[in-house]
Amino acid sequence: FSESGLETQNPLSGLFIDGQQGTTKRKPVPLEALQLLQKKCTETDDTTKLLLAIISDTGMRLGEAVGLRRSDVDLDTDCPVVSIVPHAQRRLKTRESERIVPLVGIALTAARILLEQNTQSQFLFPTYNKSERSNANSASATLNKWMRSNGFENYTVHSLRHSFRDRLRAVECPNEIANQLGGWANPGMGSQYGDGYPLSVLQHWMNAIVQPIKPVSGK
Repeated sequence: FSESGLETQNPLSGLFIDGQQGTTKRKPVPLEALQLLQKKCTETDDTTKLLLAIISDTGMRLGEAVGLRRSDVDLDTDCPVVSIVPHAQRRLKTRESERIVPLVGIALTAARILLEQNTQSQFLFPTYNKSERSNANSASATLNKWMRSNGFENYTVHSLRHSFRDRLRAVECPNEIANQLGGWANPGMGSQYGDGYPLSVLQHWMNAIVQPIKPVSGK
């Protein structure tokens, strides 16, 4: 209407749409159940289960993890990291999704195993990268089915991302740092200045969620 210079009432103005209708809220995986799931994932060298392990201690979206390449993982440093960057086979959801996350806990263990495997492929998970696009849908179906058959029927793979956020809250991780780790957008113009928090700070809070330590705030 504005572009065409039409002086008429928009029939959709004031229309209310309840975004909660027909949706199901994903439950985060409680810590005790999460630890059991992680144990089951690392009892085998099955790459599909190791995919679940990496997601559980990084908070990555499934699509982000499925498209990881071996070159995205750097373990030869005091702060092992995984770089989440766009690739031809896998784009990222938002601009904030591009980030570097320190590898800790089960995710670090899984990354080490995966780099020892699949040496003939550039991908960490070659099973889901056999075409021009990473097949996150296939991975989702496989992992959700495995979770249901192993006693985690109330949760999905994406529940692990919700758990990741709750675990950061539990150790009083500052919101801006949590957003940087999870690839969520930070509000306000100030957050767009600079390069973000250094790896040493990110590693501190990642370590806190796998082996609780005293928060920087001193609380």
